[in-house]
Amino acid sequence: MGNMIAADDQESFQREVLDSTVPVVVDFWAAWCGPCRMVAPELEALNEQYGGAIKVVKVDVDANQVAAAAYGVRSIPMIGLFEAGKMTKQTVGARPRHAIESELGLTRFKV
Repeated sequence: MGNMIAADDQESFQREVLDSTVPVVVDFWAAWCGPCRMVAPELEALNEQYGGAIKVVKVDVDANQVAAAAYGVRSIPMIGLFEAGKMTKQTVGARPRHAIESELGLTRFKV
């Protein structure tokens, strides 16, 4: 998982995602999910590429079922963009880095 942050309980989700001062890309995933494992390196690359302009947080849907339910996660991986504590965009399924970047509109956060 590199230097990405895990938010596998409500307290860490509140702190890392909802209270964040920078936009947060949230990867709703599970260890048993093959496509989730495929998208993980793409998210790690985005995390490195954007530095401190965004934060990437992984939420294990099995460990944090409350957050998964609150955001209507029906299929994983679901990748959401949170700004000021609200999910503003999302994409579902394994995607290459450029598709995630485009679908979530991340280029506006480049420094």
